Amino acid sequence: MSNAAFRPTFARSANRGAVLSLLREQPRLSRTEIARQTGLTRGAISRITAELLREGLVLEDGARMSTGGRPQTRLRLNHEALLAIGVDVGMWETRIALGDLGGKILEEQTVRTPSNPKRTLELIAERARQIARSCKPGSVEGVGVSAPGVVNTRTGVVELGFTPQWNNWKLSAELERRLNLPVFVENSTRSAAIAEYHYGSPDIRGSKCLLLVKVDEGIGVGIVLNGLLYYGPHLAAGEFGQMIVSDAAGISDHPIPGSLERLAGNPETCARFRLGRSETALKGRASFRESAAQVRAICRAANQGDSTAVRVVRESAEFLGRGIHNLVWVLNPDTVVLNGAIVDSWPLVQESVRTFFPKGEEFMNFRKLTFRPSGLGEQAVLIGSLSLPFLFLFSHGRRAAARGPDRSNAA
Repeated sequence: MSNAAFRPTFARSANRGAVLSLLREQPRLSRTEIARQTGLTRGAISRITAELLREGLVLEDGARMSTGGRPQTRLRLNHEALLAIGVDVGMWETRIALGDLGGKILEEQTVRTPSNPKRTLELIAERARQIARSCKPGSVEGVGVSAPGVVNTRTGVVELGFTPQWNNWKLSAELERRLNLPVFVENSTRSAAIAEYHYGSPDIRGSKCLLLVKVDEGIGVGIVLNGLLYYGPHLAAGEFGQMIVSDAAGISDHPIPGSLERLAGNPETCARFRLGRSETALKGRASFRESAAQVRAICRAANQGDSTAVRVVRESAEFLGRGIHNLVWVLNPDTVVLNGAIVDSWPLVQESVRTFFPKGEEFMNFRKLTFRPSGLGEQAVLIGSLSLPFLFLFSHGRRAAARGPDRSNAA
């Protein structure tokens, strides 16, 4: 997120948000360094930091020697000041966690996702109430929920879910009624992307254009532009799995022949491996429950030199390479992060994907591209969910309760 301070209209709250955002990205800064990086005056920084210190959101943390005069006191974000409950609703299992302002998971539990949305929301509410009761009163900022499908972050509605039963569910309203806490919802892949941007590997923080490619039953991409998620006008940006990358038919049934999802999603990788083992064409997809675990097992076999596993991982990675190649030409990112079970064979995957990256100084889109595995792995979606209630604080400098009915996750 840009640390540029906003002035006239929403100066006070926006400038508080700019300071908090800066301390999230760069802990232990002096007031002088904060003033220089935000462009605010020393007086404004003194007033803002005094407020944040009184509220407990910021702490003083030692001193740094200045170039002259007395040492400068450093400040850091108080990660323990506020807590959030994060929920990752999966097709087979749902994970619920308590986390702090720094994106750290403090406790986590996993339950099987019930067969219908109503029961799922009742279960989430029950577990969230239990977690909230164990916390200091007033310390829980809100609840962040990530789910697959087309999610309207402003209304809190899952408009197109992973099954027809989930279509048009008013997820925020239903949970807020049960919990009496602000609830924020997001698409799972976008949650993973924003988590990677803020809490992933330090070398990619501050990317101008970060693409998080998430491979599981489907394949999606979260797009982070200058620290903000990009949604598209119909909230459906990032449906990477529907990109046509081949005229191959694949093994399992899929509505779009030759699409990336059909050729490189977890179920298809599993199906090709089973085909190679039995030498019999096996139709159908691995179950949602099993596909990620099966891909991890295939990756372990590939790492140990199993020829079938090596071939299958290479094939899936090569299809991904074709799709990522197209993304890089279109969006010109500086960072592409790959998340999913397939990264367990990262050296093999990286080599296969990079086969499709053109070489030479004249190919500017690829010249300084960072391509790396997720630094958060399976926890990316859950950490992203935990961060949702804090996004308003970091963008506007105020608590989530001050937000009103708009639950948008964009600043």
